[in-house]
Amino acid sequence: MPSPASRRTVLAAAVAAAAGAGTLSSAAFAAPRGDLPPAPRPPVDHHAWTTYTDWRCGNGAGTRAVPGRRPGLVIAHPLGRTDYTDPHTGTTAAWEYATWTSPVHRSRVPATEVIASWNADTPPGTWLQIELRGRYADGTDTPWYVMGRWAAGDTDIRRTSVDGQGDGRSSVWTDTLSVDDAANGPRLVSYRLRLTLYRTPGTRRTPTVWRVGAMASDIPDRFTVPASTPRLVRELAVPRYSQNIHAGQYPEYDNGGEAWCSPTSSQMIIEYWGRKPSAEDLAWVEPGIQDPQVCHAARFTYDYQYEGCGNWPFNAAYAATYPAMSAAVTRLGSLGDVETLIGAGIPVITSQSFREEELTGAGYGTSGHLMTVIGFTPDGDVVANDPASPDDEAVRRVYRRHEWETIWLRTKRYDANGKVRSGTGGVCYVYWPAHPDPAQRRALRAVGLL
Repeated sequence: MPSPASRRTVLAAAVAAAAGAGTLSSAAFAAPRGDLPPAPRPPVDHHAWTTYTDWRCGNGAGTRAVPGRRPGLVIAHPLGRTDYTDPHTGTTAAWEYATWTSPVHRSRVPATEVIASWNADTPPGTWLQIELRGRYADGTDTPWYVMGRWAAGDTDIRRTSVDGQGDGRSSVWTDTLSVDDAANGPRLVSYRLRLTLYRTPGTRRTPTVWRVGAMASDIPDRFTVPASTPRLVRELAVPRYSQNIHAGQYPEYDNGGEAWCSPTSSQMIIEYWGRKPSAEDLAWVEPGIQDPQVCHAARFTYDYQYEGCGNWPFNAAYAATYPAMSAAVTRLGSLGDVETLIGAGIPVITSQSFREEELTGAGYGTSGHLMTVIGFTPDGDVVANDPASPDDEAVRRVYRRHEWETIWLRTKRYDANGKVRSGTGGVCYVYWPAHPDPAQRRALRAVGLL
């Protein structure tokens, strides 16, 4: 069972000696005609509630479903009023609230882990709480676990995960509900999600939730993974941003830029899709700072309990605050799945840990790092935007295919001292337009996201 410290180690961007990494020349490749066939699926079940019918089928108490091109859930009338004391400011405030509880979703995969993610708008004076209750194979239930208290801004509440949750058989580590004994413990066979929407009393403000879902998985313990066969030659024109040029900036957000791999990667893809913060959004950033939008992403993905910017669902939720964007946290089964998405023009943010010698050309080792896969070379190697680079120009890298696949998909690894540590087992963030084109829709469906 991972400890809170080890969970943070997996998530944190603890990158060593990245400034010495080399630069590789840029290239552009053409996509093949037609859609790629789907890769074999891993033991993962991703399910989300997104449609008008979905919102109406849930159990609402004070909420209502809103139809339209992008259906959502809002407060219709408050169910009641409650006080919330923010643990990170000590401030107590009153809030009106309403709730929505999903139908039970029976997972196709009896799971050892479940990760929730959501897309929502929270205007000033509003926020959300996301909870999950799982059912074990023996028919008993977990408690209602808090998977996040979230707002797009940070003036009403401080967005936060909640530590110390468990029932003796499962626990929540930052953003992940895990069975404590993955080898012998009970599997989670189904779950429900509960949303609580909050607003300032006496106002008509409301959050709007467009998507809420979860990824349930049972990835086997493995130090190695089979090599996949290359199927795609293509490179997407994704902006390049270095986290390292922000070293020492805004240390209140996870000690500054050297730990900002996750928000830096998120910002690259957000801008690939043509979205970016406005000049008004960036007015708080000190003048003269290069790529101020990266500082903005760090601030607005920061988890005040975890004390870092690497909370996976918080990054996805941040991406979805931009106009007509969808986002989710999931697991993919191979680089074949990534090729399916890249083939449709959808880049992917992957999470991995490795020793320096395990990823040729990186020039550093890390206990947890996020990069953006933007394409594949004619040899099948991975073209990645690696934010752990000395400057923006050096961000584009090419990494050996099977080395990458191993460090990303394994669940067990050895650290520099020979101790066994955990790996993320294929965790990634995927961001896409809220109204995808037909090719994008087919690719997202092929990897289980639609």
